[in-house]
Amino acid sequence: MAEHEQVKPLAPATFQARSDDREVLSTQSNRRKKIYIQCCGCMAALSLILAVVIIVLFFTVFHIHDPRIKMNSVTIQRLELVNGTLRPDVNVTLLADVSFKNRNVATFKFNNSTTLVYYGGTVIGEAVHLRGEAKARRTLRRNVTVELVPEKIMGVPSFMSDVNSGALNISSYSWISGRVKIMKIIKKNVVVRLNCTMTFRISRGEFVGETCRPELDF
Repeated sequence: MAEHEQVKPLAPATFQARSDDREVLSTQSNRRKKIYIQCCGCMAALSLILAVVIIVLFFTVFHIHDPRIKMNSVTIQRLELVNGTLRPDVNVTLLADVSFKNRNVATFKFNNSTTLVYYGGTVIGEAVHLRGEAKARRTLRRNVTVELVPEKIMGVPSFMSDVNSGALNISSYSWISGRVKIMKIIKKNVVVRLNCTMTFRISRGEFVGETCRPELDF
């Protein structure tokens, strides 16, 4: 009787299945790592772009620019001289046309402002202007009216000599305080001062040689 041939057993199917599963898991793990790295790279790139955009906006659109104030014209009404003196029963009025330019992307809201008029180092008139606002990238024009006191003008020691020379050297000092607020995030308080000197020609009844110097405080 022929001897039965010995048959070697095949490798277990479970071993081959586990090997395939490991390869699949390894492939999936590598894919996840690549996706994770790509996501991190995208997030880093977006964060960098966002930071650059914010910096650019901060120094351009969101940058608070200095407001500009300008004295367009100044006139005096009812300045009447009789025998070299002013009539005390007549109110002398100084009228100033002032422009306030807001160069920001937000409204500039200002509080009550004050204008003082000097002659010979003496305050001869004062006016308070009500609060208001200058729209974004707009120029606000206002007429400033200051009532001058004749007694104070005539009380200046050099008044008679100035009248004889035909010219009165007058100066004005104005200040406006307010705030610029952009998107309720960026806020800045601003104080604008304007110093002007001018000469009033009595014979011509007008001002000449107006010089104004603005000053800013933040």
